[in-house]
Amino acid sequence: MQSKTVKQLLTEDIVTPDVEVKGWVRTFRANRFIALNDGSTLNNIQCVVDFEHFDEATLKRITTGAAIHVKGELVESQGKGQNVEIQAQELIILGDSDPEKYPIQPKKHSFEFLRENAHLRTRTNTFSAVMRLRSALSFAIHKYFNDNGFYYMHSPIITGSDAEGAGEMFQVTSLDLKNPPKDDSGNIDYSEDFFGKETNLTVSGQLEAETYAMSLGKVYTFGPTFRAENSNTSRHLAEFWMIEPEVAFMDLAGNMDLAEDFMKSVIQYILDNNREDLEFLDKRLKDEDKTKPQAERSSMGLIEKLNFVTDNHFKRVSYTEAIDILRNSKPNKKKKFKYLIDDWGCDLQSEHERFLVEKHFKCPVILFDYPANIKAFYMRLNDDGKTVRAMDILFPGIGEIVGGAQREERLEVLKQKMAILDIPEEELWWYLDLRKYGTAVHSGFGLGFERLVMFATGMSNIRDVIPFPRTPQNAEF
Repeated sequence: MQSKTVKQLLTEDIVTPDVEVKGWVRTFRANRFIALNDGSTLNNIQCVVDFEHFDEATLKRITTGAAIHVKGELVESQGKGQNVEIQAQELIILGDSDPEKYPIQPKKHSFEFLRENAHLRTRTNTFSAVMRLRSALSFAIHKYFNDNGFYYMHSPIITGSDAEGAGEMFQVTSLDLKNPPKDDSGNIDYSEDFFGKETNLTVSGQLEAETYAMSLGKVYTFGPTFRAENSNTSRHLAEFWMIEPEVAFMDLAGNMDLAEDFMKSVIQYILDNNREDLEFLDKRLKDEDKTKPQAERSSMGLIEKLNFVTDNHFKRVSYTEAIDILRNSKPNKKKKFKYLIDDWGCDLQSEHERFLVEKHFKCPVILFDYPANIKAFYMRLNDDGKTVRAMDILFPGIGEIVGGAQREERLEVLKQKMAILDIPEEELWWYLDLRKYGTAVHSGFGLGFERLVMFATGMSNIRDVIPFPRTPQNAEF
């Protein structure tokens, strides 16, 4: 007989004389009740053991963390908390667990402790729910783009360019670091390196995606990106995943339409398909909120926050209008903002973005037409000469979640912007070629996948929404 998952047994709502299930023991109470979980669902299935039918040696091996195979009869449960349970007729120990050393005991653990045991933390309810939602969101992203005629492009992980101009990149080299070759000036001679030039891990697949958009029309990347920023905050990772669609013949307005529809679609997918996990995480957040001072409590529950996105039209506001609103707001006038808004041209902080979403407009917001000097070189310059056709989507609780723009399609304007920023033309000759051979209006945006997972799960630390976080001084597992 083929084994069934715990989820199948709990949801199919039929009783049967013969079932098999495999999983890990969460608890074994009174030598009689096994709580078994296999990762398919948040809930455990109860397996009832008649100890007279099993030898003592077998029962002693049924400890928290052990992997077992249960054969028995699925019957209506006599106890509370579940509709069905298994009357165990045969128990096979697949893998023992040392009850004294097993880290994930049936008690509350701190997230810091669980990060130190990241290889086992998905055996807890919180992390199994988070990672099931991460998987569902990933599927929803691919489904959305596939359903809307996009082609999936694998952009390179090793690159010779810095798309963002950030300068905080991980170098890739095969040179002997103890004795690297030197040129006549005494500098490292990268012509002797594996790729014949200086290379790094990518911070973005956008520029390469633009090349494919200008031949295939609609493409997207979804892959790992890297940034060597020496930051230990709850919002930074050295290795993270990015979703970056690029579309030919689409202007800024079309870009905003696409981004809004995309975000609503993927969030609606988990609302429809992952209710159990969302309700568990929603309750976890509400319980956590009760322990906080009133001023630090969340203004919305998790599911309420997700519905806030799917049920509302995204308000579109120019950067200039947003600055006026913020400058004249009560928090700014009463100096409640940590970063006060004085002059046009400043970069908005999370507190400003959240004020616009949660207090002023009370809906998701798309800001557009940002000052050119705080945005990347590839964004299309407006006719005023001081703003670019950039757009950011702002969500409650998190602030900016999506950043995008109409790309600069004019060759001479792009070359001028690169010259101002000292970006060598020879480094991006292929990118400039797109403006020489059949240039056209095109646009795209980027979404940090872990930021989306944080928003969708209510987790407050980005290290808790990726299987094995990579941060400064930490590359464990």
